[in-house]
Amino acid sequence: MKNKYDVLFLEEAINFLDTLDSKVRTKIIYNIKKSKIVKSKELFKKLDEDIWEFRTLYSKTYYRLFAFWDKDTDKLVVITHGLIKKSKKTPKSDITHAKMLMKNYKKLKERK
Repeated sequence: MKNKYDVLFLEEAINFLDTLDSKVRTKIIYNIKKSKIVKSKELFKKLDEDIWEFRTLYSKTYYRLFAFWDKDTDKLVVITHGLIKKSKKTPKSDITHAKMLMKNYKKLKERK
């Protein structure tokens, strides 16, 4: 099967993944790869007009990686950062943080 999109991890996302146990990290990466092929809100869900989240449940713990589409390509999802979810609602501060990282990404991209 063909991938619907590619994924780019920003530094904060990499740093978050590096703090996790290798089994958790493997499951998250597996779910990201699976979401490239299978459309599922359980794996990749839109939070607002710009921000999406990759969702993973592992051993009764919820992990989220925030992301946005690089609209210049329509085939690239940029993962900004992650968190271990402790409540039902996604913290607005994390959505705001993802938007700030998206703006920084776009500024850096324009300079190149």
